[in-house]
Parts: sequence; structure tokens; C-alpha cells
Amino acid sequence: MRKARGAAQNQRQHVKHTFDLICFSHLRWSFVYQRPQHLLSRYARERRVYFIEEPIFGDGSDRLESTTSPEGVHVIVPHLNHSTLDAVAAQSTMLRKLMGEQKIERYVSWYYTPMALPIAQDFEPLAVVYDCMDQLAAFKHAPPTLLERERDLFAQADVVFTGGYSLYEEKKHRHDNVHPFPSSVDVPHFAAARAPQEEPEDQKILRSPRLGFYGVIDERMDLELIAGVAAARPDWSLVLIGPVAKVDEESLPRAANIHYLGGKTYAELPNYAAGWDVALLPFARNESTEFISPTKTPEYLAAGLPVVSTSIRDVKDPYEALSLVRIADTVEDFVAACDAALNEPLGGHLVKADEFLAQLSWDKTWREMSLLVERAVQQRGEASARTAAVAPIELTSHGIAAEG
Repeated sequence: MRKARGAAQNQRQHVKHTFDLICFSHLRWSFVYQRPQHLLSRYARERRVYFIEEPIFGDGSDRLESTTSPEGVHVIVPHLNHSTLDAVAAQSTMLRKLMGEQKIERYVSWYYTPMALPIAQDFEPLAVVYDCMDQLAAFKHAPPTLLERERDLFAQADVVFTGGYSLYEEKKHRHDNVHPFPSSVDVPHFAAARAPQEEPEDQKILRSPRLGFYGVIDERMDLELIAGVAAARPDWSLVLIGPVAKVDEESLPRAANIHYLGGKTYAELPNYAAGWDVALLPFARNESTEFISPTKTPEYLAAGLPVVSTSIRDVKDPYEALSLVRIADTVEDFVAACDAALNEPLGGHLVKADEFLAQLSWDKTWREMSLLVERAVQQRGEASARTAAVAPIELTSHGIAAEG
């Protein structure tokens, strides 16, 4: 029994250290530091990780641009000429060449976008992972074939992860191996915001109280709510940090107390949060936000901030249920919730927040997901071995079965 257990342990270790990871993503590695970066940076500590971005079209020849992130992830950007007739075939050919040059032979395919599936249709991974972090089909400018591609990906996947519980409820019936992994948090990173520190130059000139948001400013934001809050309380400074995407910048609300500070690095975020009095989640309630699980919710709490959010399902449960976040949707109610947050006892919510956060970490999330990936690799390998062990049966000219 001990010998068998030792053999099984050796097999698990073999699985862990002898495959690379090829990730196909709709997000740019350098865009916003979020779920893919947290997870894949941790994978890069123990194996090679190749992060394949969507192509950039231009006037030059078809090529792959390869850089290595500070975390050790190989970031691969396909550059295609505008005249390239078959973008899928071109990317597939270039990736196969890269795999040959890098001697990528044993690997797991990890998808954030189903749209990449045709590029790797002839690849032979040890397992296929779908980390479904959003309901992408509900996003603005989603490709019309995305739902069809997602059906194909579910059919090929060995294990599926979801970025929240509401998304899990929507996807769990489509695959027999789906696991919810809501957004986690690097507590020490954001807890630095609780300590006094030098304020960033572009924020320290803004008067208090300051109510802040960081993240992508896109169709998921309730711009009317932001405008209404700013108009109702001109004495508040609304600080909005992040890149603008998929919305016209001219459509953004403008007022003397609304301040767009642009994108900041992940390392800079605690420094900005340290100067806020309340953190905001002013999301619209529409198709694009129905299944989101904002990573910034636990990050705001780790920074020691009271949080006010609109009624996003994965914020209401568990955060509102545990009295960690105030929920409001109308301008009047949102202003009242922010007032209550500003007037609560200093640090009054920290004990409950810290008890909740003690259960969360990206390290823990990554370890649990890694075990499920390793199990998927092992199970697919065992299934292949069983198939190979069944010898083909042929009929002789006399109709007698013979082993081939």
C-alpha cells in the first residue's frame, strides 16, 4: 500500500513539473493587471507559460513578437499584415513554429477566449482548460460567433473555471467538471494603503472627501450615476482611475469635481487608495454586468476602505450579506450610502473585513485550480492509455476474429 501511494505521489509530481502552459487571451497582458496576470504569474514560478494575445494588424510582414514579463511569462503578440487572407491559418503556422523552436511538446491549453479555438484546433494538449472569467457574449462589440465557439470549447474542455458564483450558476449545466473561483486578492499588497504615505502628485491636489474607483472605464460603468452623484455633492471629489475602452471619451460625465487620472500600474493602486475616504463600484445594471465578479471588491476592503456599490449579484452575495459593502442604485440612495460610509466610525468595518479576507488569497486560489488542472491532465492521460490498450480487432477471410 505504501509503495502504491508513493508511486501515485511520484506520478503527481511528474504531472506538475513536466508540462508547459499555452494561454489564449482576449486581454492584453499589459492592459490591466487582473485575474489572468495573478494566476499565470504564479504558474510561471514552476513552468513555462506562453500568453498568446489577439493579433495586431498592420503593414509589415506576419510575425510573432515575443517578450518576457517581469513575472517570467512569455507574452506572444501575433502581427499580421492587413492583406493576410487567412488570419487563423497564419497564426496557427507561426505558433507551431514557435512551439518547435521552444521545444514545447507537453503542454496544457488554457483559454480565456473561445475565439482562439480555431487557431489551435490541430494541437494536441495534455488537457484543455477554460477559465471563464466573464460572460463575454454580453460585452459590447462581442463577435457574433462567440457563443458557437464557446459551445465548441465546452465540448473540448477537460475542466472549466468561472470567475464568480453567478457565472457558475449559468455555466454549471454545460459541463460536468465546472468549478467556481471568484476573484481573490493579494491582501498584503493592498493593505499597504492603510499606512500613511506620500500622496501621488496628481491626486494630492484634490480636495477631500475623495471617493474613488479604479478599473476599466467602459460600457459597464453607470455614467449617469457618476454624473448625478457629482452634481448632488459638489463638495466631494470623485476620482476615476483606469483606461477608457469601448465608450466615447466625449460621452464621459464632466464636472469640476470629477477627476479622470488615467491608467495606473498595479503597484501604484494602493498609493492612490490610501488617499480615498470611500471606494466605489458604480456599475450599470445591464447584460454586461449581470455575471461580473469585480476583483476590486476584496482589494478595496484590504485597503481598509468602506465600499459602496450598485446591486451587482456577486457583490450583494457575499459582501452585502456580510455587511461589508453598502448597496444602492439610484443617485439619491447612492449619495446616502456614501454619506453613511463617510460618517461611520474610523476603521469600524475593518474587523469584519479582515475576518473575511483571511480566507482569501490568489496563492490559495491558484493552488486549488492547479490541483484540478493536474487531475485533468492525469485523467486524460489515463483515458488515452486505456484506449491504446484495447487492441484493434479484425476479421480474417474466414470470418474469425483476430487480434491486430
